[in-house]
Amino acid sequence: MPTPNLLSKSLLDNLIYFKGIFDECMDFMLREFTITGTKAAFLAIDGLVNKQVIAQGILNPILKAPILELTPDEKFNYIRDNALATADQTQLVSRDDIVDRLMSGFAVLLLDGCSRSIAFGVQGFQMRSISEPSGEVMQRGSREGFVEPYLINISMIRRRMRTPDLKFERMIIGSTSQTSVAICYLNSAVSKELLARVRAGLRRIDLPSVFASGYLSPFLENKSIFNGVGLSERPDTVCGKIMEGRVAIIIDGTPNVMVVPHLFVENFQSFDDYTTRPFYATFTRILKYIAFFLAMFLPGFYVAVVTFHPELLPEALLSKVAQAEATTPFPIALEAIVIHLIYEIMREAGLRVPRPLSHAVSIVGALVIGDTAVSAGLIGAPTLFIVAMTALSGYVTPDLYQPIAICRFLFIVIGGICGLWGVMLGFGFVMINICAESVYGMPFSAPISPFSLRGMRDVVIRASWKILGRRTEHVQDLPGAHIKKY
Repeated sequence: MPTPNLLSKSLLDNLIYFKGIFDECMDFMLREFTITGTKAAFLAIDGLVNKQVIAQGILNPILKAPILELTPDEKFNYIRDNALATADQTQLVSRDDIVDRLMSGFAVLLLDGCSRSIAFGVQGFQMRSISEPSGEVMQRGSREGFVEPYLINISMIRRRMRTPDLKFERMIIGSTSQTSVAICYLNSAVSKELLARVRAGLRRIDLPSVFASGYLSPFLENKSIFNGVGLSERPDTVCGKIMEGRVAIIIDGTPNVMVVPHLFVENFQSFDDYTTRPFYATFTRILKYIAFFLAMFLPGFYVAVVTFHPELLPEALLSKVAQAEATTPFPIALEAIVIHLIYEIMREAGLRVPRPLSHAVSIVGALVIGDTAVSAGLIGAPTLFIVAMTALSGYVTPDLYQPIAICRFLFIVIGGICGLWGVMLGFGFVMINICAESVYGMPFSAPISPFSLRGMRDVVIRASWKILGRRTEHVQDLPGAHIKKY
């Protein structure tokens, strides 16, 4: 093991070290003063600390403390135990630990002749207030969403799950810019094997910095085109997953909390499903599954049928499609690809442009695609309708939009080359990909495959809380799971 970088008893040696570490850092604060004849220094990072708390709650009590004829170690003990007994403080002996605490908004006190230091929790940086998450809009339930400081996110989970069985483990990731990460789980529900796999996956991350959850996902997810790591901005959603035996990963600096393992059927579930009556929740679930298949397969199916199997269309509809396609210069497959490309460009532009210009993008897109292109004969109206229906269906399951957008183009190409048989072959490949993958020992397609009648109470049909409330099994109890419970 490497030798720890311990503090020296010489205040001068310690200050030389920290001045070298923070050389040319304009926000590094260093104040040297004397405590009844003993030299001392106060370290902090400007912008991360509350200067008023430092002046009134720490420096004033220290300078007024009655410690005239004491050794440096005795003065240190008196300050720690008596002068500042009510302050949030931690004793540190390693220089590396001091640097880590300074970067986290702590202030550090050093004394000459003492090889120990005190770190004070005086964070005072500006942060975004707690508000409703924009990515997960719900009709009922809490309006609180996660924010960037991970300690606040931890408190939001702790406030909802008031039990000492809820555990948080802190890890540091990033070789250059160290980022704090908290692993959250319910001790009585989670499995040792799942925890070990999550810890191992986080420890093998060798990145210089971590600024978003997307940095960590490749080290934790499965190899499927569908993500095996869930993301949520809602504390109530994360608490529900933790109660089921999952592990939440809270990253400092991002409002998205990662949850593993994440099963395929969870992409069709939302918190609103559990706050509405079962018959309506079941209806919306069925709509989501229908929308998923429409968003992924409808364009390819339409291209395949019009190109190779027109006899499958009703005569009146076939006549309309033939008239529209007779006036367009492009083949049906190329036409569908072009329209989808234009739509994706419009969508990306609407996301990236400043908000005042987003309405202009919508107006231009509607005029270019919805009116001008059809009137000029560049695009057929039936194809435009298929694209619009596909786009709307894709937003019903936003967590699956990325794989749907890519597969949509692939199925258009396959449908234009191989016809309906190629689309069916692609459909089989997608189903095999879903059923063959596992996430942390859990079948990705559970509880559909392997089938669990008990687990199907919350897949397509959402059972009443009178039934769901009696559920005692956790995620590792589903058929086919290879993770062991405590």
